[in-house]
Amino acid sequence: MPNILIIEDDAAFCKMLQRFLAKRGYNVETSFNAPEAKMKFNETGFDLVLTDLRLPDYDGIRLLGDIKEVNPNTQVILMTGYAEVGSAVDAMKKGAYDYISKPFTPDDIVQLIENALATPLRSVEVEIGKSRDTSKESRPKTSSIGKTVIGVSEASRKLDEYIELVAPTDMSVLITGESGTGKEVTAKAIHDNSHRSEYNFIAVDCGAIPKELATSEFFGHLKGSFTGAIEDKIGNFEAANGGTLFLDEVGNLSYENQIQLLRALQERRIKRIGSTKEIEVDVRIITATNEDLHEAVEKGDFREDLYHRLNEFLIHIPSLEERLEDLVLFADYFLDKANKNLKKEVHGFSDAVWDVFNQYHWPGNLRELQNVIKRAVLLTTTDEVKLEALPKELRNPNKRAEPLEGFSKSEYEKDRIIKALKKTNFNKSKAAKLLQVTRKTLYNRINQYNLDL
Repeated sequence: MPNILIIEDDAAFCKMLQRFLAKRGYNVETSFNAPEAKMKFNETGFDLVLTDLRLPDYDGIRLLGDIKEVNPNTQVILMTGYAEVGSAVDAMKKGAYDYISKPFTPDDIVQLIENALATPLRSVEVEIGKSRDTSKESRPKTSSIGKTVIGVSEASRKLDEYIELVAPTDMSVLITGESGTGKEVTAKAIHDNSHRSEYNFIAVDCGAIPKELATSEFFGHLKGSFTGAIEDKIGNFEAANGGTLFLDEVGNLSYENQIQLLRALQERRIKRIGSTKEIEVDVRIITATNEDLHEAVEKGDFREDLYHRLNEFLIHIPSLEERLEDLVLFADYFLDKANKNLKKEVHGFSDAVWDVFNQYHWPGNLRELQNVIKRAVLLTTTDEVKLEALPKELRNPNKRAEPLEGFSKSEYEKDRIIKALKKTNFNKSKAAKLLQVTRKTLYNRINQYNLDL
């Protein structure tokens, strides 16, 4: 029976968690402070320690080191608040298994505990006092249902829930979101967590296929069936048979290609160009677009029957600006990825860089963040990314004016919002674009400042 020690200064919450885990069959002890916890830990061998990162009398990172020094085989899970995500990620580099943000559900913590106890420990050399442990690879928090980095923001949690919900089904999924938000990554996560995961995931950029070649790309052709057909070719439907076909920017398909796609989805049969033989295909379709397909249907540019066929389940991916709480996680992930690719050992970002990251509006979303970090790592010759390694558009955003002296930030922001709305005849979508924010952010600001519009 696994032994668990909970270290939490909130006595009521600590006891409640103890009772819940005890009902699940765990032997659970509690401590309300670090000295008591260290004494119990020295006396008893625990398989897992669940501790608050912020204790009133001790530093959580230091306590992690104490635990690992007594017994390196003990798994440690940290309980954190949203504002402590950066510290939690640093703790994971020093040997913690994972972290969980408060508030969390009982099922969440049980799943995390089960995963921790079932996971073989990695060899980690813990050195208290170092800003970063370079003996092991960074491990930002990942989704419990896949390999994608998942954030702590409400928008990211909802996205993770939707992926987990729809992945085991065969429903067609339409993914929407701004360019660079990670639509293909989301589609791959759905595939990887489905019963089709052992078969192919075929990604197709519909915007890059000429109208004349789309039929051949989708369904294949026989040698000699048209000029340039020098050999038999398997189409994307056949290549994805049993698996998942991901059609990115599906709104770019011509009307004729839309008809062909609809027929293939309805009949589950395709024919190569030049062949009379029908081939049965079993393919799950996931599509993505950064356009408004519903509007395209109303304009007659996209078939309504195909739209409903593709949109059995809709997932909208939030922009990076809508989930800035996750910035530290994604930045850390892309930093480690860049270090691997470029054979570098850059260990973090300066405070000035973090200030710029948090103030920038990230129109290119995660793709832009990844590119900025990779470029910065390439230019960095020290162990920390400095301000001068960032592109000019981040250091000096040309559309961001400074508030006038004696004019508060809130007054300045309210003035900008009102001017933008007046300039666009109070069209909030256009005003949001003018301000370089999302509509949701604009609505939040309007409510925040109680603007009577």
